[in-house]
Amino acid sequence: MHYRFDRVLYQKDKSLLGRAVLFPLYLLSLLYGWAVRLRTHVYRVGLCPTRRLPCPVISVGNITVGGTGKTPLVIALAKGLTKHGIPVAVLTRGYRSRGSSGSLVSDGKNVLLSPEESGDEPTLMAKTLKGVPVLIGKDRFRNGQHALQRFGVRGFVLDDGFQHIELYRDLDILLIDASLGFGDHHLLPRGILREPLDHLGRAHLFILTKVESPETCQPIEARLRQVHPNPIIFHSHYEPVGLMDPQGEWSNLQTLKGKKVLALSAIANPRSFTSLLRRSGAEVVSEVIYPDHHSYTPEDVVSITQRAKETEWIVTTEKDMVKLENVDLFRIPIRALRVEFKIWEEEEFFGKVMELFLNKEDRH
Repeated sequence: MHYRFDRVLYQKDKSLLGRAVLFPLYLLSLLYGWAVRLRTHVYRVGLCPTRRLPCPVISVGNITVGGTGKTPLVIALAKGLTKHGIPVAVLTRGYRSRGSSGSLVSDGKNVLLSPEESGDEPTLMAKTLKGVPVLIGKDRFRNGQHALQRFGVRGFVLDDGFQHIELYRDLDILLIDASLGFGDHHLLPRGILREPLDHLGRAHLFILTKVESPETCQPIEARLRQVHPNPIIFHSHYEPVGLMDPQGEWSNLQTLKGKKVLALSAIANPRSFTSLLRRSGAEVVSEVIYPDHHSYTPEDVVSITQRAKETEWIVTTEKDMVKLENVDLFRIPIRALRVEFKIWEEEEFFGKVMELFLNKEDRH
């Protein structure tokens, strides 16, 4: 039911029936929009203070609900800055984390919290980013101070930070799913917008994700130019690069070709994942889809293995694999598809990030 409702919500052109079903939510979206504008105004005029860390903060966020690729970009940014000799830490809230004894997911060497304690995305970042501390918690200013004292970092990457306006950021990067755009331009809960479109003016850089060709993005870019005085726009796509088993062993993507697989995912855009599997040569004979950030239960495992009887492999996402590493799937092989966030104008993008980062660092 959850997935069917999401499909209606994400449709740009809704049927008359779909609009009628969503009308009560339109009324709620008016209240939501009023609250968002009031909150933003309160911070803008200084009634609530914006706290500032003593080194540059790069925020990665979006203005819509759903998966736009924030986690892969956070990973790419942290790796890129570290490669250029700038030690950073990742600050994230930890969506659906279940209270733990601390905020430190990783000290850059060891993963210290389980997916249940920290959430699936922080665990994935902690496992992927060697040498980069990852911290979770609502108070990202306090966590930033902790990282400065303990690890001596020179900057921060703020995950899902566009709405976290209580913390000052030196560079706001906003991601937009090119396949969805802004939906039908309605706010939550009627539409997929987390904020009104005129708030796009806060962003410094835009990245359009899931782009097959930059030429196909003209309508979204035209809309950005209507609400932003000088948008700097980049384009990106996901590139499958390999497979990982539960023990962390990697194999070549070629081994996926011709395999009959069950596509298993609990992400915001499962269609995108299934499309990547098919592009990689897999024969997707079945799909099992759960809501984003779903925690797998023993009942889920039984259902999944029943559905996978006619397949050779279960293939899932890296984010899901961190929750399935210790799950017994009755000897059915499971692999995670590894994808990398590729920016079409990668050299120009990282040049712009480094330029802005270093200029801001000098001012600090």
